[in-house]
Amino acid sequence: MNLVVSSDEKTPLTDFVIHYLKSKGHTLTLLGDLQEKNGKWAEIATQAAKLVANKTVDQGILFCWSGTGTTMAANRIQGVRAALCWTPEIAKLARKWNDANVLVMALVNTTNKNAKEMIDAWFSTSFDEEGLNEAHKLDEI
Repeated sequence: MNLVVSSDEKTPLTDFVIHYLKSKGHTLTLLGDLQEKNGKWAEIATQAAKLVANKTVDQGILFCWSGTGTTMAANRIQGVRAALCWTPEIAKLARKWNDANVLVMALVNTTNKNAKEMIDAWFSTSFDEEGLNEAHKLDEI
């Protein structure tokens, strides 16, 4: 899968996630400090979200300190459904019930183990077709 990964800070967690995603065979587009370009979290999240919305990439994994601002910035882009996740179950439900296409994690308290489990839950869960009309009504707003 072709993914965008972005963060306003390069950390051991972002390094771990990049390595883990590559080990799973994903192709990555790195933005922000992951590309050694400083930037503001809102700009980086918006840039990443636009890549998802225009289908340059399949999905996104974004980071910022709390995860909240990045989630809000990404969700301003039509066609993006970013979910701030803190457990594998939340990641699974965001995919299943909301057809989320951007996974956001907080740098402040996400462990490598938790990130791995969230990524695995995210990519192993399909959208529940019964909710298709409801989830995609958000794209029309």
